[in-house]
Amino acid sequence: MGYGFSKTVSLSHERAIERVTEELKKEGFGVLTTIDVRDTLKKKLNVDFNKYVILGACNPPFAHKALQIDEQIGLLLPCNVIVYEKAGKTVVAAFDPISMTKVMDNEMVRPVAEEVKQKLRRVIDSV
Repeated sequence: MGYGFSKTVSLSHERAIERVTEELKKEGFGVLTTIDVRDTLKKKLNVDFNKYVILGACNPPFAHKALQIDEQIGLLLPCNVIVYEKAGKTVVAAFDPISMTKVMDNEMVRPVAEEVKQKLRRVIDSV
C-alpha cells in the first residue's frame, strides 16, 4: 500500500478497535470521529458490507504545528486509522502522513509528517 501501512492481527474486530484506540492514546492521539462504514452503507444503501470502521485520529500538538505551517493542511486531517475484516481476519491500517507531503508544495511539513508517521507506525506495530 503506497499511502499507508497495515497489519493483520489475531484480535476480533471490536477488540482491535479498542487496542488501536488505547495505542493511539499512548502516542498522544485522540479519536475525534468514528465512522462505522458497514452501518452507514446498510442504512443509506441497504447493502451488506464487512465490518469496517474509520477512526479519525488527532494529535493536537502536531496538528497545531502543521496548521501553523500551512492552514490548508486541514483538508488532509485528521489522520485516518482503519480497522476492518477481510476473509475472516482483522486488519488495522493507518494513513502514512508522508503521503500528504506529496500533494503539498511545502517541504516544511515533512519533519512534522515524519514524527507523526513514527507515532502511527508504533500504534500499528503495537496492536
